[in-house]
Amino acid sequence: MAQSKYIQAVMKAQGGRPRSTEWYKDKIQDLGKPGAMDLIRDGKRSVKPFYGRLNMFFYNPKHRKTLPYYDTFPLVLPLEKYPDGFLGINMHYLPIPMRIRLLDRLVDFSNNTKFDESTRLMVDYKKLKNVRFVKPTIHRYLAGHVQSQFRRIDADEFTVATLLPVQRFKKASAGEVWKDSKGMI
Repeated sequence: MAQSKYIQAVMKAQGGRPRSTEWYKDKIQDLGKPGAMDLIRDGKRSVKPFYGRLNMFFYNPKHRKTLPYYDTFPLVLPLEKYPDGFLGINMHYLPIPMRIRLLDRLVDFSNNTKFDESTRLMVDYKKLKNVRFVKPTIHRYLAGHVQSQFRRIDADEFTVATLLPVQRFKKASAGEVWKDSKGMI
């Protein structure tokens, strides 16, 4: 399985043993913030999003001038395909503790308990629309505004990817975005 060198370092330190969220956060802090390009470059990539898995990619929204803020490096679980793009959950719109709680709910929809490259999250908007924490994370992505390939995040990398501080919000700080998101929940 092709992982980014950064994710490999975290997984190696984990040593195959279950770890707490705090352990992962501390290890990520010890290793320093990874570069977005490194995360995209290393690993399985495609020009189309990977459904049932988390994806990282660069994005430049069509309506960026009128949006109050937006994320140019989203971490998204695609939910529904459209002719011109897709609908997805962007984990970056939640503060890390809420991301983990949402991820815990999402893994309830996995197709197996291996949590490896064969694992998929079998979800769609209809199943998730009433799940707590989902509302502020739902965003529409237009294919013509995707600026890179999609980097596949397999189930064994979900926790690490969810904890990475790689959101790239424009026009507002992460704290401001998270405050707005908490107000929607």
